[in-house]
Amino acid sequence: MTRTCGFVAIVGRPNVGKSTLMNRILGQKVSITSRRPQTTRHQVMGIKTLGDAQFVYVDTPGMHIMSKDRNKAINRFMNQAAGQALRDVDCVVFIIDRTRWSEEDQAVLKRLEHVTAPVVLAVNKVDRLKDKSELLPWLESVGARRDFAAVVPISAKHGTQVDALENEVAGHLPESVHYFPDDQITDKSLRFMAAELVREKIMRQLGDELPYQMTVEIEEFHETDRVTHISALILVERQGQKVILIGDRGERIKSIGREARLDMERVLDGKVMLNLWVKVKRGWSDDSRALKSLGYNLE
Repeated sequence: MTRTCGFVAIVGRPNVGKSTLMNRILGQKVSITSRRPQTTRHQVMGIKTLGDAQFVYVDTPGMHIMSKDRNKAINRFMNQAAGQALRDVDCVVFIIDRTRWSEEDQAVLKRLEHVTAPVVLAVNKVDRLKDKSELLPWLESVGARRDFAAVVPISAKHGTQVDALENEVAGHLPESVHYFPDDQITDKSLRFMAAELVREKIMRQLGDELPYQMTVEIEEFHETDRVTHISALILVERQGQKVILIGDRGERIKSIGREARLDMERVLDGKVMLNLWVKVKRGWSDDSRALKSLGYNLE
């Protein structure tokens, strides 16, 4: 049998379901998710090998329109990371929401103008449609915005039609040796995954209380036969944010740590001892050198 392997960029505006889709395809959590836009900040590869076919999906930060409140170094980094993922890919999955076309969707479409790889349009969250008769006219309408390789209605959350989307993508994989071992799931390290899980719990628990100026750095990651010791530093930009994160009598930070530790134990399949610290580092999100030192690097 001929082997195939290719890179597939998953792109779209913020909070449209890119990470949820990749996790659904892989059958396990590789990208963190929350209801807040721009939860994903890095390119994250998810690798799925099915017999002679290997799919290398690249989850990307949401492409967003730069504005006054989105004009920091970290915003520029996320847009660059998403754009970089479009280079040299074999297929693009462009995700939009059901029956809603926004200004940011249009901006993503414009970014795809010079992409020569086939683009598959995935219309997500169709399970939330109250009137199913709206779907077909909508698919025809959005399908006319570009010469898409296919238009597939899906529900990333529930898995509806995701297999049909994968079949469409499979048809665009070139003949190639497999780039990764057949049992590898992601290119990211366990240290990276640990930091992301802490950040996910913070974003899920604090919602709109905490601005985007928060990141997590792993200071210790030490594995023994019985337990993995992890120390994570949470960086914020203002003292008031630190107070919110710690919570009354430390209850908030304890809750975040408890939830993150349980997820880490599932990922590592073993016991984890997790210590969390909160530190104020003013201006880190608008400092390119600070971002690089914290792992926000496009190389």
